[in-house]
Amino acid sequence: MLEHFSVKETLTATMVLFAVIDIVGSVPIIVGLKKKFGKIEAERASLVAAALMIAFLFIGNKILKLIGVDVNSFAIAGAFVIFIIAVEMILGIEIQKNTEAKSASIVPIAFPLVAGAGVLTTILSIRSAYHDINIILAILINIIFVYLVLKSANWIEEKLGDGTLQVLQKVFGIVLLAISIKLFTANFAQLFTQYIKF
Repeated sequence: MLEHFSVKETLTATMVLFAVIDIVGSVPIIVGLKKKFGKIEAERASLVAAALMIAFLFIGNKILKLIGVDVNSFAIAGAFVIFIIAVEMILGIEIQKNTEAKSASIVPIAFPLVAGAGVLTTILSIRSAYHDINIILAILINIIFVYLVLKSANWIEEKLGDGTLQVLQKVFGIVLLAISIKLFTANFAQLFTQYIKF
């Protein structure tokens, strides 16, 4: 597993997940939850989110085989999901972020705010392009960042301000849009090649 370690793959996967998780863009939501509950369990939320993402990285593929879907097809579906998330970020619209909070750690922070459907889909999608070790490292790097943001959400919002947060969200939205197109074209080419062989 370690022989497949690549700094380039780790950094790219980290950027992809960072853009999809969009924890910086979620700061206003986190601040709102902190005001509502008084305290956010950053450690618990981060650990649960990491466990969900790593588990889905390995179990997700088995679930696909069980329902008879190949990785390339799932990656293309994932590319569409990432595309929609990117459009949502760029245009400033919300599709599935409004969730009734029942606690301030696992729901809604660990799931669906950090390890939501879009993130889990992305993890399986990028698995067709990157090695597992690099994706795991990317997940851990992002979880460390998530933990730091959860711990200092009020300070970040105060220092950056709503305007800067919105600009950052749009920038990462454009990055995500480009990644979704790359994922789509790469996996579509592989599927097309497979069908030509038949």
